[in-house]
Amino acid sequence: MSRLRIFNDTDPSTVVMETTDGAAIATALKAIGVHFERWQAKHPVAPGASQDEVFAAYREDIDRLVAEHGFQSVDVASIAPDNPNRAEIRAKFLDEHYHKEDEVRFFVAGSGLFTLHVEDKVYEVECVKDDLISVPDGVTHWFDMGEYPNFAAIRFFTAPDGWVGHFTGTTIAQEFPRYQPSAA
Repeated sequence: MSRLRIFNDTDPSTVVMETTDGAAIATALKAIGVHFERWQAKHPVAPGASQDEVFAAYREDIDRLVAEHGFQSVDVASIAPDNPNRAEIRAKFLDEHYHKEDEVRFFVAGSGLFTLHVEDKVYEVECVKDDLISVPDGVTHWFDMGEYPNFAAIRFFTAPDGWVGHFTGTTIAQEFPRYQPSAA
């Protein structure tokens, strides 16, 4: 289940607001310029489905986003709990960073935690299957896929070089709890 928790950036032990209501999540994130929506596949997508099968299931929504935002490339990123490089892959995203383009992800399967640092607040957004999140360029954040990552996500890019993180050098990401996926 999708979840939003908001903290003051100086107090990672106290939740200021928490909700699992999709509309409330979208409203709270819209206030900071982050887009959140839910999609439904046109037909079931089996575990291990090819990129083409995933695209076919969500073609209408993918085409809409590409047309609205001018994305130059779309791909599927997937990682399983038994990936021998999971620790290194996870570490790449754990420190606070920003991008010079929107970071747009749609979760086809599994889950991950986007944590956004906006002004004096920290927004933890647990994204699960059927969630789309669009983090605007320049918004500082980090992403945690958990110790045993298990997700597939459609990624949208406007720049030809794809994911490029610009790290802030702060330690705020280490001050907040790491991702522990909810039991399904």
